[in-house]
Amino acid sequence: MASTTLPFLYTALQLLTLLSIVHFSRVIATGVNWGTSASHPLPPAQVVQLLKANNVTKVKLFDADPDVLQALAGSNIYVTVGIPNSMLRSLNSSLKAAESWVHDNLTRYVSDGAGSVRVEFIAVGDDPFLQSFGEQFYPFVVGAAANIQTALVKVNLANKVKVVTPCSFDAFQSESGLPSRGQFRPDLNKTMAEVLTFLNKHRSPFFVSISPFLSYHQNKNVSLDFALFREGAHPRNDSHRSYKNSFDLSYDTVVMALSTAGFPRMDIIIGQIGWPTDGAANATSSVAQVFLKGLVDHLDSRLGTPLRPRDLPVETYIFSLLDEDQRSRTPGNFERHWGIFTFDGQAKYQVDFVHGSGKLINAQNVQYLSPKWCVVNNNKDLSNISAHALEACSAADCSALSPDGSCSDLSWPGNVSYAFNSFYQQHDQSADSCDFGGLGLITTVDPSVENCRFMIGLRNSLSVSLRRSSQFHWFISPVATMLLCLVCVIW
Repeated sequence: MASTTLPFLYTALQLLTLLSIVHFSRVIATGVNWGTSASHPLPPAQVVQLLKANNVTKVKLFDADPDVLQALAGSNIYVTVGIPNSMLRSLNSSLKAAESWVHDNLTRYVSDGAGSVRVEFIAVGDDPFLQSFGEQFYPFVVGAAANIQTALVKVNLANKVKVVTPCSFDAFQSESGLPSRGQFRPDLNKTMAEVLTFLNKHRSPFFVSISPFLSYHQNKNVSLDFALFREGAHPRNDSHRSYKNSFDLSYDTVVMALSTAGFPRMDIIIGQIGWPTDGAANATSSVAQVFLKGLVDHLDSRLGTPLRPRDLPVETYIFSLLDEDQRSRTPGNFERHWGIFTFDGQAKYQVDFVHGSGKLINAQNVQYLSPKWCVVNNNKDLSNISAHALEACSAADCSALSPDGSCSDLSWPGNVSYAFNSFYQQHDQSADSCDFGGLGLITTVDPSVENCRFMIGLRNSLSVSLRRSSQFHWFISPVATMLLCLVCVIW
C-alpha cells in the first residue's frame, strides 16, 4: 500500500509546485504601453532595444504601425496590437475590411519562424467608452470585434490571438464611492452586456484602465497617501471589507461591476496604470517612483484584493513607456508626461517594475539635433511678444509651463524662451522657426534651469519637418492663455 501511495503523493506535490509557479508568473506579468504620439519619437528599432535592455517582455500598442511591428519582429516580446477608434465604423460594417486589416497588420507579421511578431491580443478601439467620447462608438465596437474574430478564424489564428476591447477608467462607477455599489455607467449597460458576452464566448480577458492618479486629482476625498500605497493612509471601509489603497478600491469596483453584469469570474487585465511626472500638482518623478514601487510591491505580495483574495490581474501594463508631446491636453497638461522614460529614452527615476531588471537602462546611441536652442532676443523691443508666445504654444508643447509644472517657476521672459524653443525643436531647428518677427535668437548656451529642461529634438526620428504656415492654428490652450496673461502683466 505504501509503495503505491508514495509515488502518488510525490506526483501530487510536483503538480502543486507547478501550479504555484504558474500562479506566481501570472501575478507578476507586467508590460508597458508604447504610444507614438510624439513630434520626435525614438526610432522603433531603438525602442525595441530599450525594451529588451530592461527585460520588458510584453508591450501594448495603440495602433498597428508597420515600422513598429517590423521592429518587434523576432524580439520575443509579446504584443497587443491596437485598432484606433476611427476604424471601428468600417470594421463593423464590412467583414472584408476586417479581413484586410488582419492580413495587412497581423498575418504578414505572424508566422512560426524566428522573425515573427508574437501578437497575443488585438485591442479593438482605444478606450471607446471614455465618457468624453459620448456614445459615438457604441454601435460599432461589438460588430468590429466580431468581424475581426471571424477574420482570425479564417486564417487559423483565433487559437493564438485573442480579441479584446479596452475599457476606460470612467466606464465603471459607484454611487457611494465604494466597491459594493460598483456598476458600469447606465448609458453603457446594453453595449457592455454585448461586449462581455463576446469576451466570455471567446474566453478573452477584460482589459480595463485604472487610474489612482486621476482618482486623486479629481476627487478631494482621495488622499495622496491612499493613492500611493502608503502604510499610514486612512483606510476606507465597505461593510466588513477594508481598503488601504486606491488600486484595490478601484479594482474591486471593476470586479463588482462585472459581477453585477453577470460575469463574476472573468479574467481582468489592467491595460493602463501609471503616474505622470509633470503638468499637475504631485505629478513629479519622485512621486511617480513612489507610486510605481508601491504598485509593484503590492502585486508581488500576491495578497489580492478583498473581493479577489490572492487573485490579482492576469497582466498589468504600465502607462507609459515614453513621454508623448502630441497627446491631447484635454484631461490635463499631465497627459504628455506619463512616461517612465523621457521622450528620448532616458529614465526619469529608478524602479524594478520588471523582475530582474534592477536599474533601468537608458536608450543608447540617441542621435540628437545640434546642441542649440531658440530663446528671446533681449536686445529687441518685446512689446509685441505675446502674440508670438501664443503662436509657439498653439503648435508646440508648453505643458511644463503650467501651474505646478517643472518650468512653472520660470520668470518672464524665460517662459517665453521655453515656448520659442519648444516650437523650434519641433520644427527640426529650421532657422525660420526661431524668427518670431525677429524676436527669437539661436544660441549654443543651454538655457535649462534646475529641473526645467529645454529639450533638443532627435535627429533620426520619424518626425516630418513641420512648417509654421501649416501648423499654426488659432487654438488658445490653457497654457498659452496663462503665458499670455503673464506677459500682459509684465507689460
